[in-house]
Amino acid sequence: MSPVKHVYVYRAFERFWHWSQALLIMFLAVTGFEIHGSISFFGFENAVTYHNIAAYALIILIIFAIFWHLSTGEWRQYLPTLTHLRAYLNYYLFGIFRDAPHPTKKTVLSKLNPLQKLVYFGLKTIILPGMLLTGLLYILYRYPQQHGVEALNVESLRTIAILHTAGAFLLIAFLIAHLYLITTGDTVTSNLKAMLTGFEDVHEKDDDDTKEVIQSQETIQQPATETAP
Repeated sequence: MSPVKHVYVYRAFERFWHWSQALLIMFLAVTGFEIHGSISFFGFENAVTYHNIAAYALIILIIFAIFWHLSTGEWRQYLPTLTHLRAYLNYYLFGIFRDAPHPTKKTVLSKLNPLQKLVYFGLKTIILPGMLLTGLLYILYRYPQQHGVEALNVESLRTIAILHTAGAFLLIAFLIAHLYLITTGDTVTSNLKAMLTGFEDVHEKDDDDTKEVIQSQETIQQPATETAP
């Protein structure tokens, strides 16, 4: 087993960006559902105003986050890979219910597992840009004279609203899954503590350990297959 160290993994801006983005997305979901008439809390007009303000705040936050990721090289953490992807599918479908270890060990240079990379890559390149684009079209459509959006010849909000709402449900599904997966670290609260303090127990090397863990998982799954009725 490689040595484990209690190291500073998540830097201050990374944690600020993470929690600010989470709070803004949840606030946008609440006000968005009120605009759709699903709930009643702020009142329709206030909900529209708050929703728009939160949307612009999220755009500003994303701009700073993009600059931070590019300037620090952290964008590489989100590059998708198929390496160990099958092992992680087996882990989340079966191993996690048998208290099996994670197929790979987290390191400072590799914070995300293959499934997380795929999900976050889709979130950052498809869902969030789609939400921002449809949201801006939705906002600007309401004030075509002020912003000159009539040049886009948008005749109806229906398609934009459907796409925006579908993206909102995907974000909510991601949030629910994210909250559950937070509890699947070395302890129930270890992932949450890491994103609050920035410190986490990580392995210096994971190649040998990864092979060992994946082989042990395959060994665990084999008898279960043979003894199945």
